[in-house]
Amino acid sequence: MAKDHAEPDLDRELEELPTELRWREWMRRIEAVLFASASPVPREDLARVVGQGVSVDLLVEDLAADLEGRAFELAEVAGGWMFRTRAAYAPAIRSAADVGDQLPDLTEFDVAVLAAIAYHQPITRDGLKDIFGNEISRDLVGRLHDRGLVGTGPRAPRRGAPYTFVTTEQFLVTFGLETLRDLPDREQLDDAGFSSRAG
Repeated sequence: MAKDHAEPDLDRELEELPTELRWREWMRRIEAVLFASASPVPREDLARVVGQGVSVDLLVEDLAADLEGRAFELAEVAGGWMFRTRAAYAPAIRSAADVGDQLPDLTEFDVAVLAAIAYHQPITRDGLKDIFGNEISRDLVGRLHDRGLVGTGPRAPRRGAPYTFVTTEQFLVTFGLETLRDLPDREQLDDAGFSSRAG
């Protein structure tokens, strides 16, 4: 969410406010930025709306505590924070709200391919074919790419230098992961019945 344009005049220090009101105002600024953003906002960007030396992490913790019991929560994903509706309300949202393409329409096979890419990235199409056989088509990877879940990685260091595939920030956001280290371990994949397909 980095900005290239000039920042407006913003009193970050708020020295005229008492300490408790100053903290609350910084929390509200972070809340406003997160509410307005369609993607996770990194710590560095949030630090631009609060005083010098103020702990963004503590402000975010206090904001998260304020949201307890609400229908939405503060989630740490893809190296930043964003608001997300709590999972318990997903059926209500699907029943009544026009969420368009926000909810991924992924088959079990799509998820297995995404898992294989996430665990083995960067991986070539041939690498995916080694895992799944000839079920891997350009259309499948293209659909995942069009949804922003898969991107093109570095070229493989072998003859012909084929393209590789990697997961994207949108992949992390879609699955609520802060980093790829948050992927389930192999035992969890075995329990879910995916490891035989995800490699």
